[in-house]
Amino acid sequence: MDARGPLCVGIDPHAALLASWGLNDDIPGLEKFSRTVVEALADSVAVFKPQAAFFERFGSKGIAVLEQTVADARAAGTLVVMDAKRGDIGSTMAAYAETFLSPSSPLFSDALTVSPYLGYGSLEPAVELARRSGAGLFVLALTSNPEGAEVQRAVREDGRTIGATMLGHLAAENAGAAPMGSFGAVVGATLGDLSSFDLDINGPLLAPGIGAQGATAADLPAVFGAAVRNVVPNVSRGVLKHGPDAAALRASATRFADEIRAAVSA
Repeated sequence: MDARGPLCVGIDPHAALLASWGLNDDIPGLEKFSRTVVEALADSVAVFKPQAAFFERFGSKGIAVLEQTVADARAAGTLVVMDAKRGDIGSTMAAYAETFLSPSSPLFSDALTVSPYLGYGSLEPAVELARRSGAGLFVLALTSNPEGAEVQRAVREDGRTIGATMLGHLAAENAGAAPMGSFGAVVGATLGDLSSFDLDINGPLLAPGIGAQGATAADLPAVFGAAVRNVVPNVSRGVLKHGPDAAALRASATRFADEIRAAVSA
């Protein structure tokens, strides 16, 4: 992020976006979309976040496109956060972890989004494999969707919210790591003042919501406070809507990165 700018760009090839690019909602359209985004931005964007579901909906051929997209992005030196939001128990969670966090997998990514709502301990297979592989996790903690509050703001018997509990677990995972640990939280940039939560988990904070969801770069300091320098701001539609023109994609990504850098520095 220091070298390339503080920006994560989503790769979200949903049907409406493919249509706006003049592409068909099929495998050739998916391939063209993904290749264009990677070729336009891979040498200048710090992080890509492919949304696995938009590839999986095409079956095995769509997953093959996702494999190629991950390989091309990582070959260009861009970090890949696989947005798959996996969450299960035991051997099933271990299998999900191997899919995305094992270096021998064609879908090996630098980090994976995971859901802790079968209990944080259910993530242990992913935590352990991430440690062995030099990868990381982004755990859903305080998400930008309004429905998330039903679970994440619920109060436990000890008086802590579920979201705060997840942040506490992540802080424990990252204890002693320098400059920070590899176990991050997903915290929405649209949530307003989060000063009641301890966001200092010594790890990265993946922040969706900038652009189409209404948050701006200028909102980041107020939302994240002293933890703002650990934020990985994600923009998807705000950048992707400028395709398929590669120059327009690059210009949009550069503009967002400049705005974020200025806001965080201030």
